[in-house]
Order: sequence, then C-alpha cells, then structure tokens
Amino acid sequence: MTDTIRKGRIEDRRLITGKGRYADDLAEPGALIACFLRSNVASARLVSLDTADAAGMPGVVAVLTADDIAGDGIGPVQVPIKLKGPGDRDWTATPRPLLVTDRVRYVGEPLAMVVAETRAQALDAIEAIEVELEDLEAVTTVDEATEEGAPLVHDDRPGNLAAEWERGDWAAVRAAIEAAPHVIHASVPVSRVTAVAMEPRTAMARPEGDRLALYASHQNPVAMRATLAQAMNMDAEKIRCVAGDVGGAFGMKSGPLREETLTFWAAKHLGRGVRWRADRGEDFLTDEAGRDSEIEVELGLDTDGTILAQGVTMKLNIGAYASGRSLPPVINFGGVAGVYRTPLIAGRVEAWLTHTVPVAPYRGAGRPEATYAIEMALDIAARDLGMDRIELRRKNLIPVSAMPWKSPFIFDYDCGDFAQVLDAGLAQSDFDGYAARKAKSEAEGKLRGFGLALCIETAGGLWGQPGRDFADVSINADGTVTLGGGGFSAGQGLETLLSDLAAEGLELPVDRIGYFQGDTDRMERGGGMGGSGATIKVGSALRDAVTKVLAQAKDIASDTLEADAADIEYEAGTFRIVGTDREVELTEIARTAADRGTPLLGRGEFHTDGPTFPNGCHTCEVEVDPETGHVKIDRYMGVEDIGRVIQPQMAEGQVQGGVAQALGQIFLEEMRYTPGDGQLLTGSFMDYAMPRAADMPWLGTAFANVPTEKNPLGVKGVGEAGSVGGLAAGMSAVCDALAQAGVASFDMPATPGRVWEALQAARD
Repeated sequence: MTDTIRKGRIEDRRLITGKGRYADDLAEPGALIACFLRSNVASARLVSLDTADAAGMPGVVAVLTADDIAGDGIGPVQVPIKLKGPGDRDWTATPRPLLVTDRVRYVGEPLAMVVAETRAQALDAIEAIEVELEDLEAVTTVDEATEEGAPLVHDDRPGNLAAEWERGDWAAVRAAIEAAPHVIHASVPVSRVTAVAMEPRTAMARPEGDRLALYASHQNPVAMRATLAQAMNMDAEKIRCVAGDVGGAFGMKSGPLREETLTFWAAKHLGRGVRWRADRGEDFLTDEAGRDSEIEVELGLDTDGTILAQGVTMKLNIGAYASGRSLPPVINFGGVAGVYRTPLIAGRVEAWLTHTVPVAPYRGAGRPEATYAIEMALDIAARDLGMDRIELRRKNLIPVSAMPWKSPFIFDYDCGDFAQVLDAGLAQSDFDGYAARKAKSEAEGKLRGFGLALCIETAGGLWGQPGRDFADVSINADGTVTLGGGGFSAGQGLETLLSDLAAEGLELPVDRIGYFQGDTDRMERGGGMGGSGATIKVGSALRDAVTKVLAQAKDIASDTLEADAADIEYEAGTFRIVGTDREVELTEIARTAADRGTPLLGRGEFHTDGPTFPNGCHTCEVEVDPETGHVKIDRYMGVEDIGRVIQPQMAEGQVQGGVAQALGQIFLEEMRYTPGDGQLLTGSFMDYAMPRAADMPWLGTAFANVPTEKNPLGVKGVGEAGSVGGLAAGMSAVCDALAQAGVASFDMPATPGRVWEALQAARD
C-alpha cells in the first residue's frame, strides 16, 4: 500500500457548513426535558429531600430521586478497579450511586432529577425542591486528604487512600541512589484541568418499538450499551446506542457517565422520550477532570552523568470516587523510563480521595505526566551538575543497536531510533540559532528559555493486554462501498483516513466509499475512541476486511467467468482471467451476490500482541517579561516518530492539537477549589482561561519515521503525541528562562502573576 496524500478531510465540508449531526440536533417531538438538582456544597450528609411541591408544578411529569432508582432495582454504576497493590491487596472501586443516597461528596453532585415538558418548567421545579444538607468539612488536595484526622470521603477508605500500586525493586533502587556520586530530587506537580469539549455533554433516550435507544455525545457507544445492559438488567439486544458527530471528547466522554445513564433510565422508567443537555456551568462542575498529581523523582547519577537508578512516586488526586477510570497513570507508568537505558527503576502510585469531581482519562492519560517527570528531573540534573542537558540526554539514550529493547522496568520497545529523533528535533528547531535569539531577548530586557523533551508513549493497546478492533466493508449492488469501523472519531478525521485506505485497497475512487460510525445496530462491536489506536487497530482490521470481501467477490467471479480462482486477477474494480480480455466488473459481481441473498461483506478484525511506541523530540522557546511576568511562547517544534505516516496533514493536526492542549494547561488552564469547603473557583470562562489563536505560535511539526512491525500498516499512533511532549517541553522552557534570574524551582501554571511573584522572590 502506498501513502495517500490529500488536502482537507472528507468530513470538513459537512462540519463547517452546519451539516454535522450531533446528539442534540436529533428531533424528537414530545420528548421530555431533564434537569438536575445539584448539591451546592462539597461535603454533606443528605438529611431530607422533599419533592412534593415540585412534583405538582405545571408541566412536571416526574421528580425522581435515589429511592425511585432503588425501586427499579438499579444500584451504583461504576467502572471496576482491577488492581493488585503491595502485599497482594486487591483494590476495588468505591460505589457511586446515580443520584445521591446519603452523602454528598463534591459540588455539583446530582440529588434529584426533574423531568418536565419544557426546560423552563424543569428549572422552576428544581427551585421548589426542599433539601436539607448537614454540611461537613471537605478536603480538596492530596495534602489536605492525608493530614492526620482529615475528614473521610468514604468511611471504608481509612486515611482517604483509594488505591496503591508498586513496581520494581525499591530496596535496590534506594541503595543505588544513596551510593551514587550525584543524587537529584525533583518535585513535579501537575495541575488539574477539565476537557472543555466544544460540544457539551448531551443525551436523548427514547423507546423504539420494544427496545430502548440512547443517542449521546459519547466516544464509545459499544461499551456504553454493555454498561446500560448490565446496569438496567436488560439484554444488550434490547438497547441501541448511537453517537453521531461528537464535538470533542478527549477521554472524558467515555465510561458510564452519570447524567447520560440517568437519561436512559428515565426514558425506561417513564416509557417516553427524555433528553438532557448540560450547560457550560454544569460541564465545569460535573465533567470528569484531568491530570492532578504530585510526582517525586529521585535520580542517582555517575560522575559522567550516566543514570544509575531512578525512583518515582506519583500521588494522584482522583476526586470523590475511585474507579477504573481514575487510574490511567498506573497503566502508562512505564513511560517514566523515557528513552533512556537506566538499569534500575522503581515506581509507586498512590490514589487519594478528595471532595472534588472525579478524574478520568484526559488526552494522554498518564503519558504526559510520566514524560514530564523524567524530563524535568533531567533538566534539574543538568543544572545541578553543570552539564549540557542535550548531551546528558544523548549520553543516556537507548541506542538503535539495542532494539528490540528489553526494559528493566515495564515497557519493552520493539523499535526506535531516539538519537535520530533528537538530532531531527534540534535541527528543525534551529537550535544553532538559539544563542543569537537569546542575546537579542536579553538586549531588550527579556529572559529567553529553551525547552526540550524527549517523549515516548504506548499506543494502540495496553501493556500486557492484547488489543483488538474491527471493521466491516460491504460492496453494494450499485457498486458503492459502505464501511464502518469499531473505532470512533470525535474530530480526528477517521472518515477520511478509513475511506482513503478502503479506496486504496479496493482500487476504487474514494467518492464511491460511504462511511458510518457509532451505531450499535450497524456495528455491534468495537473499541471506540481512545489510546491513539484507531489507525493501528481499525486501519489494520479494515485491511483484513478488504482482503475478505475481495476473496468473496473473486469466488463469484470464478463462477461467472467459468475459470479457476487462481487464474483470476483483480485490478481497479475489474476481475479478469490472466492473459485474456475476459473480465467482469465488481459492480456486476455485487449485484449477483445481492440476488443470491448473500451480499458481499468483509468482516475484518485485528488483534495486537502489545502496544506500539510513538516517540518524539519537542522543543519550545519562550520569552519572559520580568516587569509583568508575561510569557510569550515564541517558537515550538515537535518531531515525532509515529511509524508510517499515512496522512501527513492529519498527523500534523493531531500533534498540533495535543500541543495546544498541553500549552493551555501550562500557561492558562487550572481547576481550583477553595480549601476547607471545596467550592469551585473556576466554574466559567471568566475564571478558567482557554488558549486562543493569539496565545499560540506556529506549532511546527515534522516526522522521523521508523515503521513498526506490530501491525501491517507500520503505524504507531499519533492522537496523544502532542500532549505527551508538549507538557514537558513547555515547562522546560519556562523553568530554563526563570533559572537565569535565580528561580530555583517553578510549578505550573505559568500565569503572569505567578511568574512575576517567582521573579520577585528570587530578587529578594
């Protein structure tokens, strides 16, 4: 297969001309509107809930509480935890009721659900509900949660510890670090952010015959159907889940989301269509958050800068409930090893409960934190040892001759040329010209910093857990092709990518290819969106589907042409007996198959034996104004090895989008709560700043490709690459600039006020 170069995406015209079809666009005359009464405190005991007045208000059909859910035999809905900790302890999830039963655990938690004819009537009824809460003290940070005598988020989790995990020989690592000529300690906090998807969460559920359907802004409808079936005690065949166009997801729109599940239950309970759409305020309050960790890194180095041992402890603030969605940093913890040949590594993760909205995977899902930890520690090591940080990294790189690399820690790399990627990153960023740019900034009274990050991540599957996905290709009687994949696009451009791959495999014009996604009635299996795996798994499954459907067509061509299948060749939509002019068109074969009642359908699948390892070199330059604390992001370059690059323009866009999210977290975004009572301080765009075009430089991208043999396409994945490298590179640049003014350490976010305060403290 040859690389396909196109400009623009098939779906772009539809999306930018208002023809996208989102869940809230779906017309459902007579559908009821759901709204939620939410807690205005972060920690409380629910004393009473009086809904009588609200239930009698005009237009109100039902006021539903936890008692109604229990009456239908529905319990807490949560993704289980399967984690074995030290001492072989099996950690489990904390039960999360769909509506509060007795304890409030974060601001915005739903207490009751009002279903009415109009939104205005539902909101009026919410005001009429009488609720009595007994306020309790709240903890919002890991430091608060771990204080002696701190209030418990869950009574059965002493000390607020939700889970812990360890890997590696800590005794050997500590001994090696203590004996090392140089020891580095680095504290690396990572702030909390929220996904701020362009399209808020939304859902509509309705009866369809003897079945029930959910239309939602969700990134994995197959998994959502399975969750609903289990939660509602229904057969999966009785449920249809549909997700059309989705305006951003980033990991937040997966799993058994609370309000979406409640909307489905309400439609089932009432036997009528019910819809709900979050407003932006609800999104800030209730969307599961991202990041929020405190990382401690210890390095032991030899006199020449060789890394001898590494220990990493990561403390996660997972919010009010522990689930399988709380612990992505455990899955991706192997990334702390970076691209270096460190012989001894040990790691530990602690997950702590607080009275804040729960966290979930957010673009990168622990990968950016892992890269940030090792790269910031190396920057500190270079400064403390008086070494060039580029040469420190180069000295410790895993050489290409060591591939495949058997790790002393977790991730075994199948391939990679990290020195090549480093060299490409420096060349593409014009590092040779940095000294002149720095001198110019200094002449203008500014501080210029250069940031560097070598990153590596898993993609296409979880380490130690084989992944799989699916694709279907059908050739219709009119000669058109319909394809569907088990993956899901929330903006990545899968319609274009998979259509181009199908057209290439079938040797047909792409305008004969039709694409669908996200409807469990049409595609009942699949992995949805996540883990940078769509091209790896669905693209490979598509190749299998094309092979299968052409094999079916060839058998029919053999009958039609009265020739042995081995003597028939296929080219550009035509089957031909080799060396003759006897041929039959694919369209005619498709008609024959349809007439026989066996339409041409290839059901492809692909199983991975482990993840791939995209890796990169990201560089960033910032200019700091010491008088105001303002930081200008002046230059950025991300060089990525993502294996074979099928669609360069789309790959560039994925890297740029991830970088923008990472830089947004560094310079602008932060979820903040008041200590003691857990009120959200950043609950609107007045307080939670989003990056705008003017905040970003041109985000340069380039590729240094080392194809993998882990899949037939040779691809490694790209969806999260920008966020993995961007967080470390951006903060590296900020800290490099501030270090020139005597600032020994600095944590995100790098807002003007915080930067100015750090500079003033260093001057004093």
